[in-house]
Amino acid sequence: MSWTYATLLALLAVLLALSLSPEAAESAAVGSSTRNAKSPAGQLRRIFMKEADASNFFRKRSRRAVKSQDEIIAEQRQVLAADERKREFHEEKRNEFESYAEEDNDEQNERTRESTEQWREFHYDGMNPSHEYNRHTA
Repeated sequence: MSWTYATLLALLAVLLALSLSPEAAESAAVGSSTRNAKSPAGQLRRIFMKEADASNFFRKRSRRAVKSQDEIIAEQRQVLAADERKREFHEEKRNEFESYAEEDNDEQNERTRESTEQWREFHYDGMNPSHEYNRHTA
């Protein structure tokens, strides 16, 4: 158990060091460009929202809050788009399987026909007219 306390103490020390140094907060922010390097406070303002705005954000939309009509419509559009993508995917898979099954069936029929012809040729005794003769004259 002592290693967990040591790890916790080390993490706490790192967190304390990062929270106390303003340079670490600036370097931990999103990469700076030449125009943002002039005003680091502006950079922090873009990343973090004000405390009042943050509390209003969570107050505005709780778990049981009623959704606005725009939110409902947007969610319905997303669900319909996902359903359409699923339908297209399954339709494509079904078409692929149908074409595969048709080709496989055709190949099986061709092999059966060839083996039947070979059997007839091998077992033809000359007494009866051949099936090929009957097939061409009929």
